[in-house]
Amino acid sequence: MTSKLKLLALMGATCMLPFQAMAETVKIGVPSWTGAQAIAHVLGEIVTSKIGGTVEYVPGNNATIFQAMDQGKGDIDVHPDVWLPNQESFTKKYVDEEGTVTLSSNPYEGNQGFCVSKDFAKANNITDIADLGRPDVAALMDSDGNGKGEMWIGAPGWASANVNEVKVRDYGLLDFIEPIRAEEAVKTARIKDSIAKGEGYAFYCYTPHAVWYMFDIVMLTEPKYDPAKYVMVQPSDDPDWYNKSNVASKDALKQVQIAWSKSLASRSPAIAEFFQKFALDADDVSSLAYEISAKDRDPADVAKDWVAANAARVDAMLGL
Repeated sequence: MTSKLKLLALMGATCMLPFQAMAETVKIGVPSWTGAQAIAHVLGEIVTSKIGGTVEYVPGNNATIFQAMDQGKGDIDVHPDVWLPNQESFTKKYVDEEGTVTLSSNPYEGNQGFCVSKDFAKANNITDIADLGRPDVAALMDSDGNGKGEMWIGAPGWASANVNEVKVRDYGLLDFIEPIRAEEAVKTARIKDSIAKGEGYAFYCYTPHAVWYMFDIVMLTEPKYDPAKYVMVQPSDDPDWYNKSNVASKDALKQVQIAWSKSLASRSPAIAEFFQKFALDADDVSSLAYEISAKDRDPADVAKDWVAANAARVDAMLGL
């Protein structure tokens, strides 16, 4: 009898192995910017409510997320908001060369630049990035009295912040402008405060983003995108990136999509198949980010509402 019980127990355990192996789980990387947080939670909501999988959200910067996807061990499986060519150093290494990361073929379009409030621009005749180098304008943007106006160029770890640091130099603004790196929440608070006080403030801006719904702002013109004047070397490619870069033109329009670890296809095939068909547009991302940033809503609640309101689109992404 004991032998039969052991045999039955072994058979039962063996029969369960395929179901355990087919468990759909994913760890979603969550970068610091709001749009990425919004997309991460939309992905997570669809995985949990429509696929029946389990999700874990893992904060991280671009380098950390791509390295984890490359390793393929499930520490982080997906990057929700890959901006190209900003993060091209990562996609070239892990998508093109190593072949360990898969890049979506359903991008939305992004536009990057520098912004000020419309009132500040109108009062001081500010229309172009070069206007920030006027001594009178720089003085109005100097909140700490060090003789230079502050301009937020992005958060620590952002590839775009590196580009913007080079731009400040190559646009000839370093004598007048101090480039500031800080988390995005710091930038948002500073915009609000500067408008309330009637002060000058400039900051890196892009579409899609909640900031366009939150404040009356305007993007400054820059020299037209010129590949000959846009040579950017990222720190991941060369420790002397700053000296070897030369960026003196506007960024080209961006292609923004998700990326995931190639190993996910064997570990959680239904999720990987869904990722292949996942697609949002810039308006989707802006509205999601606005709900999170301006209305201070939980990203999970915002994502749940969006999925419920867009059932037909979600079903299409799932091949239904």
